[in-house]
Amino acid sequence: MPSLALSGDDAADELLSNDPLALLIGMVLDQQVPLEWAFRSPLELRQRLGGRLDPAEMAAMDPEALVKVFTGPPALHRFPGSMARRVHELCRVVVDDYGGDASQIWRSAASGQELLKTVRSLSGFGDRKARIFVALLGKRMDVRPPGWEEAAGAFGQPDSFMSVADIDGPDALGKVREHKRAMKAQARAEPSAQS
Repeated sequence: MPSLALSGDDAADELLSNDPLALLIGMVLDQQVPLEWAFRSPLELRQRLGGRLDPAEMAAMDPEALVKVFTGPPALHRFPGSMARRVHELCRVVVDDYGGDASQIWRSAASGQELLKTVRSLSGFGDRKARIFVALLGKRMDVRPPGWEEAAGAFGQPDSFMSVADIDGPDALGKVREHKRAMKAQARAEPSAQS
């Protein structure tokens, strides 16, 4: 089975590599926090929930109870309330639409476009994040329905170092961070160039 290296923590990365729900939760949380924090949080969440990440149990929880779990301390995200609600909704979809098996989200996709559409429909996944996740599945998890590269867009290109999909260790993490810094610098420079 493929192994991920996203969190900087061996136990958290092992969970991400082996538990599809943990990987989905990490991806939902990968927003406005350092990616290591986002991808370590599923392990902490599992510990706070008694050692299991069970989508049915989380979907059955009162959403505000899950918010309390996310709030900690320490908080599992910079915005624990909104992220807990997204995770709650994600778990509800996994239970209601995929029989409680998060991997069915990608195993059931007949094409890259179908996978992209399905992921985009999940709570916490906009178009960009959905494309990144399709690329992550293809590049790191060997989930490659026909057309996955096209569905992932630029993130599907080999060694693009644009997102978590290209991280296989500390060197790649540095390259992804450098790409993001360059994109932010370009975005800051563009408005002044138009003035």
